[in-house]
Amino acid sequence: MSTWNELLKKEEFQRQEPTWAVIRFAKLLKEKGLRKVLDLGCGAGRHLVFLAKEGFEVIGLDSSPVALEFSRERLEEEGLKAELVQADMTKIPYPDSFFDAAIAIAAIYHGTLSKMRQAVSEIYRVLRPGGWTLIEFKSKRSYRYGKGRKIEPDTFIAETGGDAGIPHHYSDREEVEQLTGEFILHELNHMEQIFEGVYHSALWEVWLEKP
Repeated sequence: MSTWNELLKKEEFQRQEPTWAVIRFAKLLKEKGLRKVLDLGCGAGRHLVFLAKEGFEVIGLDSSPVALEFSRERLEEEGLKAELVQADMTKIPYPDSFFDAAIAIAAIYHGTLSKMRQAVSEIYRVLRPGGWTLIEFKSKRSYRYGKGRKIEPDTFIAETGGDAGIPHHYSDREEVEQLTGEFILHELNHMEQIFEGVYHSALWEVWLEKP
């Protein structure tokens, strides 16, 4: 079974450019004067580098030491600084109300529903009141929904592709709203990408504020 340490050595998991959602989110944070940002599941560091360049105080958390090493190298190449922490997203090693904002891009849905629920709860805990978070959830409209080895309802371990061996949980709108119910919901966007006119990837992009 593949692990994140192995996958992150592949070029396709070392993307350089930030997502458009994170670019938009950074603009919002600046407008609101929010500076201390957690990148949950920071991977190879593309959003760490972007946010650090934009002047944010960024903390990157990932369970993979390989991911953190890539992030460290990218930051050093750009002459930037960010705190890097190896930890599980279900147990964020920071006190309550520590962060102004958090992002979880292509991260939180790589696990069981119970772990996703724990991770969302942890994001809520470490955000200060008035803090914002941007979270992605995998949609059931994705072409890979139902494919792979089923380990629980709506959770499948991919058996093919670049991320074979990694679990993916797929959510509908009702589940996303249930998982994020403690937050104030500002945006719930369903995003679909068509590849080669044949298959599509779909996700929920959720903008939330802690009351």
